[in-house]
Amino acid sequence: MRERLAALSMELMALPGLAGHEDRVRARIARELEAIGLAHRTDRLGNLVATIPGAADAPSVMLVAHMDQLGFVVRKIEADGFLRLERLGGVPERALAAQAVLLQIGEGRDRPGVIANKSHHATTPEEKYRVVPYQELYVDAGFDSAGAARAAGVKIGTPVVYAPRAMMLGQHRLAGTAIDDRAACAVAVECARALAAGGGPTLHLAFSVQEEFNLRGVLPAIRACAPDIVIQIDLVLATDTPDMSARGEVRLGDGPAISLYSFHGRGTLNGLIPHPALVAHFARTAEGAGVSLQRSAHVGALTETSYIQLEGREGVACIDLGFPMRYSHSALEVCDLRDLEGLTRLLIEGIARIGPGFPLNRDEVRR
Repeated sequence: MRERLAALSMELMALPGLAGHEDRVRARIARELEAIGLAHRTDRLGNLVATIPGAADAPSVMLVAHMDQLGFVVRKIEADGFLRLERLGGVPERALAAQAVLLQIGEGRDRPGVIANKSHHATTPEEKYRVVPYQELYVDAGFDSAGAARAAGVKIGTPVVYAPRAMMLGQHRLAGTAIDDRAACAVAVECARALAAGGGPTLHLAFSVQEEFNLRGVLPAIRACAPDIVIQIDLVLATDTPDMSARGEVRLGDGPAISLYSFHGRGTLNGLIPHPALVAHFARTAEGAGVSLQRSAHVGALTETSYIQLEGREGVACIDLGFPMRYSHSALEVCDLRDLEGLTRLLIEGIARIGPGFPLNRDEVRR
């Protein structure tokens, strides 16, 4: 399992898929589903959905992982061929200068570039410690005129992502671009492989779009499938580096994590307090399966469940389960394959055990 998780994660990380432009990632995941024997469908926004029928008297479950990544779009082509960018998603400006990028023009036509960084020998003392706003940055993709850029297929709105990379750090750790959330997509595929024969609840798998844009791209899939329970797979902030140690107790390699509280707090008054029945269920499942389950509570991050939970006449019972990850939204994120494997085992066991009588009414939950 670990080898499959590593191989598919790294393959998906090598594919550019800016929010709203996830087609290559979707096609690769679709091939995996077909190899497992699962039919799939795609809605008008691009969500990829497969369904494994199950017990009619058990709550239906949806497993969600997003395919897209953050990045930029071209907002202006300068006369001299340099490109100005508009940010898409939570891109950290302090980590941008000198980064390699890829212009997502089309398969076989993508163009590498670099976000320019002013020559050190010409930098004033005041500039050395200044974070340059993204509006002032520009990309050098080797063009010497606007005409040359346009001839190569660059247009206003062309997607731009961090140059795709994936590498192993030691025996267990994976580093690269868009681990958030391509590693979760690999986990969801592995869950589908294990659960494809059915026997548990009806399980919908949603590989969603535009999470990094507005967190709402998954909603057509939610409305079409109307699940009773949604399990979101995403990163959980690792807090085992010197700059994060005061924020929690989540460590790489110590197992998957459950989010007990998420809240954005910056422009979006939204987050998730997970359904108590799901918290208790996955805690029991982890204990029974011998999976170490870490706990996280954070301000500053949120997932699609923030909006999913409000769907339908009665709402949706939601929980965020994830893998610890360092350096979120940077060009090189880091996770641990042991955590991905533990998360997969937890999900397979936990979903299979959701049966008739699972308490969706919070007043029925025994704490």
